Amino acid sequence: MGLRKHIPPPQHGRRRSAGPSSRKRMMVVVGLLGLASIGLVARAFDLQVVRKQFYQSQGDARFLRVMPIPVSRGTIFDRNGEPLAVSTPVMSIWANPAEVLEHDDRIPQLAQALGVDAANLKEQLVQRSDKEFVYLRRQMAPEAAQVVLDLGIPGINGQREFKRYYPSGEVTSHVLGFTNIDDHGQEGLELAYDDWLSGKPGSKRVIRDRMGHVVEDVEQIRAPKPGQNLTLSIDRRIQFLAYNELKSTLEKSQADSGSMVILDVKTGEVLAMVNLPTYNPNSVNSSKPADRRNRAMTDVLEPGSTIKPVLMAAALSSGKYTPTSPLIDTTGGHWFFQGHDIHDTHNYGLLTPTGVITKSSNVGAAHIAMQLDTGLMYDTYRAFGFGNSTNSGFPGETSGYLKIGRDWRPLEKAILGYGYGLNVTVLQLANAYATIADGGVMHSPTFIKGNDSDGKVIIEPQIAHELVDMLETTTQPGGTAAPYAWIANYTVAGKTGTAHKAVAGGYSKNNYGAAFAGMVPATNPRLVAAVVVDNPRKGSYYGGLVSGPVFAEVMAGALRLLDIPPDNIGRWYVGGPLQVQNGLTGNAPPAAPNIEEAPAEEGTP
Repeated sequence: MGLRKHIPPPQHGRRRSAGPSSRKRMMVVVGLLGLASIGLVARAFDLQVVRKQFYQSQGDARFLRVMPIPVSRGTIFDRNGEPLAVSTPVMSIWANPAEVLEHDDRIPQLAQALGVDAANLKEQLVQRSDKEFVYLRRQMAPEAAQVVLDLGIPGINGQREFKRYYPSGEVTSHVLGFTNIDDHGQEGLELAYDDWLSGKPGSKRVIRDRMGHVVEDVEQIRAPKPGQNLTLSIDRRIQFLAYNELKSTLEKSQADSGSMVILDVKTGEVLAMVNLPTYNPNSVNSSKPADRRNRAMTDVLEPGSTIKPVLMAAALSSGKYTPTSPLIDTTGGHWFFQGHDIHDTHNYGLLTPTGVITKSSNVGAAHIAMQLDTGLMYDTYRAFGFGNSTNSGFPGETSGYLKIGRDWRPLEKAILGYGYGLNVTVLQLANAYATIADGGVMHSPTFIKGNDSDGKVIIEPQIAHELVDMLETTTQPGGTAAPYAWIANYTVAGKTGTAHKAVAGGYSKNNYGAAFAGMVPATNPRLVAAVVVDNPRKGSYYGGLVSGPVFAEVMAGALRLLDIPPDNIGRWYVGGPLQVQNGLTGNAPPAAPNIEEAPAEEGTP
């Protein structure tokens, strides 16, 4: 029996072992997929629930924007409803520099539409490429801005705004002031009433696409509140009259500057305020800072003889003087007082207090000042507003200067009697005369229609009426303002002033301030005006001859415009027919006094 070769049995165990290994791998894969799924679910839960607010805010930050809703600034009207300052819609072009630079081949096209140099525009965009918002041009006309937007250049957008426009231009510029490019008041009443006029811009939440275009308004956050309108006391018609006449006078006299203020006697409302040189508020950048100064409010002057009615108010209040007594000796036309020559242009001899006003005698005024109690004289000047703000509310108004009475030296007191040694504004001067005109009641000047106050009594009504009568003699034959301040068919009361200008080391012999302040009609004053012409170089430099005619021309027009009835029909007026006044008869007005005789107030301080 032969031996058979032993054949080992098949190794089925190894094959069977492959099955469990495959299952393990499958389980691992499934496990990994399960973990991944759990991770995705967890991540989704984190994104959608746990950190939803964070990621939503991040998305909103890229597409959701809060944009302002611009509002129109309130309109400023004159007292008759004529617009003096209005806001017109404009468009500003802005850019996202990075987006624009991605299409820099279109920059020349953009520059042409904007009216700028292409190289400069590109340089501007490159320098600000890290920003998302850059203005390219502000306050374009909507039609011109739309041309730019219609180019469809990525990153270029428009923003609606408002621009201030002043229809009267340079005529009302010093009163109104102007706004900056963001439509906020910078000067004048635009600044004083900025909160009232500005309103409150609204805001809304919008969705913008990657190009910056608004694709959807989401919600309004705050409703816009337009600015409120403002009605001024200014009468545009009278303002134009004052501007034209003052401009003509400055051109003829070659003066440095001039100011005129017109007040309503009963209310203190400012009907007109004009200064020259001036500027165009529609083109502020082309003007000089000096031209933008409201000289009637910010500049001061020594009033000269226009102060004499205030001195006379103290004199009448003292009980020592009446309009006709006592007589004051001005013989010789000179009074040498403490080494100083106080002088008149002529020898007027003996003068009544009224005669001191009529002839504008410096010697007479100095004598009266030295007879008055210093405290009374100081208190009277102060009561008339000198050294104090008028409380008009106008930005930058100065209070002037008046030295405390107890510190007055005798010579200072004497020259204060004829208008040197103190500083006043043109508005203060006009307001002092308005106080006399309203029976001794002082109102705070106001630029707002209907904003008048009750006023306060400064001097007794009887004294105020006597002062008006005394001032009327200044414009009658023999007075320093006759016939230059006469107005046909109306009585005029006022006072001239010709003051030497202060310079380093003393007073100039050749530079003057020519002034006139007065009221009409003198029998029942309704309007007061003060005119100052600074340093006239050609022709006369006297207040009566330079500023008197400005007063007459402007007030004649104002009286007609306001329909104020005449009070002087049948008496003398310039160029009139046969009339009678002060006992004089003839077929023409009395001849104008010789130029050397017209100003009695020309003496130096």
